[in-house]
Amino acid sequence: MDQDRTNLRWGVERRLEFIEFRLFWEGHVNRSDLIDLFGISVQQASTDLNRYLGIAPDNMVYDKSAKAYVRSPDFAPKFLQPDADRYLSHLRSVSEGILDASESWISQLPSVDSTSVLTRTVNAKILRAVVASIRRHEAVEVFYQSLSHPEPRWRWISPHAFAYDGFRWHLRAFCKNDGAFKDFVLSRILETRGVQARDMEPEADTDWQEYVVLEIGPHPALSDTQKSAIGLDYGMINERTQVKVRRALLYYTLKRLGLDTDPSARRPQDQQIVLLNRDSVELAARNPEGG
Repeated sequence: MDQDRTNLRWGVERRLEFIEFRLFWEGHVNRSDLIDLFGISVQQASTDLNRYLGIAPDNMVYDKSAKAYVRSPDFAPKFLQPDADRYLSHLRSVSEGILDASESWISQLPSVDSTSVLTRTVNAKILRAVVASIRRHEAVEVFYQSLSHPEPRWRWISPHAFAYDGFRWHLRAFCKNDGAFKDFVLSRILETRGVQARDMEPEADTDWQEYVVLEIGPHPALSDTQKSAIGLDYGMINERTQVKVRRALLYYTLKRLGLDTDPSARRPQDQQIVLLNRDSVELAARNPEGG
């Protein structure tokens, strides 16, 4: 696959990936597909299709009645690895308005929706300031509203990474006020001002650098067929799968998976999964958010 890409410009490679995407997921592609999405000429679209044929002659054949190239039985990807998660993430991005339908590689979008989640508003200028401080290895002074204090306070933080817990974005940073690495909810940073040399290097954030492995299995009170269904949901082998998480994200991961409480607190059909190595995992993981 890499050899086929050696002398290709990025734009050409991108269009060849698109051809392959359409062939795999929809079974056909034609010149107008390339013209409409990439804004190229008819001649360039023909050149791209012929170039793809030269690289992967067994992947598509021209169907005169459909006036399109169709996927051949011997199709084998050359430019992408088809991934169900990426396809579904693509659908979700369109559904949530992150990606405009006109920019989608999917020609006929199926009806799709997702459960509503309250969005956390992050100020673009504040985000720009913290991204710049990470890039320049600086500390930045932020006006932060924590839940442990009634009023927001100015504090110096040295950010080095972002984390998403499935609902909101966090900034991982060393807090000079508290002398510790903590998580700061991005939407609670109300203002930024001066910058200075950072107080601590990211390598010192051991909770961010170290990982914890969670071993997860179906709830033992489920029937064998129910356990089998849960195993399929999570890609389990022998009713077991592993999730590797940063220690700094352990609190959020356990909470989101519903593993932060005793599994007997909910019906097995609602709990569905349990932590098999509960004794070796620090279930009393502290809340890493900035105080």
